[in-house]
Amino acid sequence: MNKKGLIIALSILSVADNIEAQKKWTLDECIAYALENNIQLKQNRITNEQNKIDILQSKAQLFPSLSFSTNQNASYRPYSQSTINLTNGSMTSSQSLVTYNGSYGLNANWTVWNGGRNSKNIKKNEYTAEISDLQTEQTANTIQEQIAQIYVQILYQTEAVDVCEEILKASRMQRDRAKEMVEIGSLAKADLAQLEAQTNQDEYNLVNAQSILANYKLQLKQILEIVEIDDFDIAIPQIDDNSVLTVVPAKNEVYASAVTSRPEIQSGKLNIEAQELSIDIAKRGYYPTVSLTAGIGTNHGSGTDIAFGSQIKKNWSNSIGLTVSVPIFDNRQNRTNIQKAKLTKQSSELDLQNAQKELYSSIEEYWLNATTSQQQYIYAKSNVESMQESYDLVSEQFRLGLKNIVELTTGKNNLLQAEQQMLQSKYTTLLNLAMLRFYQGNGVTL
Repeated sequence: MNKKGLIIALSILSVADNIEAQKKWTLDECIAYALENNIQLKQNRITNEQNKIDILQSKAQLFPSLSFSTNQNASYRPYSQSTINLTNGSMTSSQSLVTYNGSYGLNANWTVWNGGRNSKNIKKNEYTAEISDLQTEQTANTIQEQIAQIYVQILYQTEAVDVCEEILKASRMQRDRAKEMVEIGSLAKADLAQLEAQTNQDEYNLVNAQSILANYKLQLKQILEIVEIDDFDIAIPQIDDNSVLTVVPAKNEVYASAVTSRPEIQSGKLNIEAQELSIDIAKRGYYPTVSLTAGIGTNHGSGTDIAFGSQIKKNWSNSIGLTVSVPIFDNRQNRTNIQKAKLTKQSSELDLQNAQKELYSSIEEYWLNATTSQQQYIYAKSNVESMQESYDLVSEQFRLGLKNIVELTTGKNNLLQAEQQMLQSKYTTLLNLAMLRFYQGNGVTL
């Protein structure tokens, strides 16, 4: 490749890198990325897979177990004239200083019945796996809520930065105009100094707002587990008054939907069922256990003229056994297990009640915030329009020398406060409306 071609190639790569670096993350993209890459969610999914393996293991307990065993022994007696060896139950004498013997066995064990505990344990492990899946879903919901909250904070702070920039721009224009007025003698230098101080304060406010915005973006990156991208930024959606002033859903309707779909509630109900099963399993500790054993084995040894194959054949033996174990006195173990299982169930019932109460409290808080901030937004928007008109009039009068610096500063501060109130009520409404829709079972959307 010639030098010109190399330059073109490097330019294309540079443009591609810039395009990638300038990517704007939407709310949907942030949520999708977090659900795929969040470390806590990955750990939860591993736990879910482990629970599925436990189900398979508990099902395997219904079947017999089979094992093979062998035992090989050798001995060396260097100073013995003869060696006594036990072969097939009889003592034999050998002139060999080295003797050996071996045994081989294939054994099976099957718990035929243990009060139904094995089948109950399968169901309990299935409950555990389902609860684990619901807990993973609950974690995912929490992450989505956190992302939405920070995303809205970024939107709010972005507009706050724009407001600070506009205020600073106006302050600089007024300062420059004041310098001209000082030169022609229509304004005192003390007033110019106040404008200079106000401009410096506005510059500080802008830097502070930009710092807060950068901090929110950093928090969002940390939730998304992003470390490679330095200039992380989000897409700014178009938000009109229809989005802010939409009808707030009734809190009872939201709760009715949430209580039937939210994973924390479903998990609590399943946990109660699992504890009922635990009580049943504990009661079955009083039942007898019936197990069946079977085995085949053989052995061989030295110190005899019988060949290895003949020994294996002649020493072959088969066995079968039936064991019945009836608990009579177990040092209060079964009774203790039953009482603990009942207490655990009571605790699970209280956990469910607490989860339902917290769910209703969260929905009620979102509903109240949405309703209140929506009304505040209507007032704040009207107030901004009034303050803007007042500030524009005062600015013009100041330019003509009809208003003093105190009146100008007061008008600007009132406008800034009104704009901040409008932005705060706007994005508070958006966030709480989004959370109410989310609790109804919809996705997180603004």
